[in-house]
Amino acid sequence: MFNFGTGTATAEQMVRVGAENILTDEEFIVAEIKRFLASKRRRDMIDGDRYYRGDHDILWAKRTMIGAGGELEEVKNLPNNRIVDNQYKRMVNQKTNYLLGQPVSVQTEDKKYAELLSGVFDKRFQRQIKNVGRDSFNCGLGWLFLYYDEQGQLSFRKLNPFELIPGWSNEEHTLLDYAIRIFEAIVFEGKEEKTVHKIEVYHLGGIHRFVYDTGRLIPDEVSYEPYFIIGEDGYNWERIPLIAFKRDSTEIPLINCVKSLQDGLNRILSTFENHMEEDARNTILVLVNYSGTDLGEFRRNLAEVGVVKVESHSEGKGDVKTLTVEVNAENYKAILEIFKRAIIENAMGFDAKDLRMTGNPNQMNIQSMYSDIDLDANEMETEFQAAFEDLLWFINIHLTNTGQGDFDSTPVDVIFNRDMLMSESEIITNVRNLVGLLPTKFLIGQIPWVDDPEAVYQELLKERGEAQDPYEGTLNEHGGTANEDA
Repeated sequence: MFNFGTGTATAEQMVRVGAENILTDEEFIVAEIKRFLASKRRRDMIDGDRYYRGDHDILWAKRTMIGAGGELEEVKNLPNNRIVDNQYKRMVNQKTNYLLGQPVSVQTEDKKYAELLSGVFDKRFQRQIKNVGRDSFNCGLGWLFLYYDEQGQLSFRKLNPFELIPGWSNEEHTLLDYAIRIFEAIVFEGKEEKTVHKIEVYHLGGIHRFVYDTGRLIPDEVSYEPYFIIGEDGYNWERIPLIAFKRDSTEIPLINCVKSLQDGLNRILSTFENHMEEDARNTILVLVNYSGTDLGEFRRNLAEVGVVKVESHSEGKGDVKTLTVEVNAENYKAILEIFKRAIIENAMGFDAKDLRMTGNPNQMNIQSMYSDIDLDANEMETEFQAAFEDLLWFINIHLTNTGQGDFDSTPVDVIFNRDMLMSESEIITNVRNLVGLLPTKFLIGQIPWVDDPEAVYQELLKERGEAQDPYEGTLNEHGGTANEDA
């Protein structure tokens, strides 16, 4: 698509901008960058990321009053607490760990293929995919870039979503035509440290790199690279090696659903503490026959020594009174509970302190509590399954090119092991009742503590010292054997 340095435009660009206003590749990239940097979509992504890190709007809040002319003015001599109760981060961590807290596993009947995939999807990859999942909640989608490291190993790198401009070639946002990444980098000019904006353009022809300076693209020191090099020759993938992991099909950040509620929660907490700190030394005072005319001096004396001098004379007796506003803590508590519950419901999370969990909850109560987060996880898993399908395309090409085998047509299932609370005793009872009715390997896989059903099954065979079902002949609760009951 891109013909850098030629000053020409592709047919796709001509259709996009019109035949009367043809943009060169460089001009098109600059226009895309300017549009993206000023877009609401990027602001929403940044909001999601900064709210997760605890950087909330309340931290810039000011106490105000109605001043001259009815305009609001900042008041600097009143308490101005800025409290952050980061329920949003709690929801993001809860939802991320629910779907991606346990390692993602792959299942295939080809043992060699399974072994090779387990080597690719190692612990480092599991950590990256969890971080990408967190990006999906904070920014609507996360990005994973495939590349070869210095040792020639296929590797993965997480890219910040608010730095990447995808050029989708279809309305469903499933196929990439190009992608532009803009990010800050620190460079040195002599001994002086300087921050510059760098540009990476990903397309089917490789990666072009620029420095973005006052609306211009300047070729970087290494201005072009193919996606990988074999020997002395450079090669490119048939697809752009960027995989989008979406929260859902809308790509809307989670912060859009709860930002106003999170801000309201922060304001209520901050206001409550402000009111609690407004005591007689900084609240409204009524002065009767005050011996002095400078009210600022009166306030300073009161703050420093806690004493004020008044006069009594023929016109009246001196006195100091306060106008106080009663702070009803129960009202604040009720409002805080409403906000926290609303955040959980709008984020489609769950409350571990739910009344359904009191006493001895059964599995039905637990599933009811998890219903919202489970529905949202279903949507996200659908998108992640499609992303893994794209990812496996690159992995299969890698395995073929490195002579490890052709597995392009080998079926493989990606399993997301959700991290849900369970009534373990109830599950184990159900497993025991199904002995003899369902395959042993399947039943072993339903036991909460078992991560590798095949390994446990083989261990059971070894313990019995025979190549038969380890449950064969086991007495059930009725006194007969499982096989007899079956």
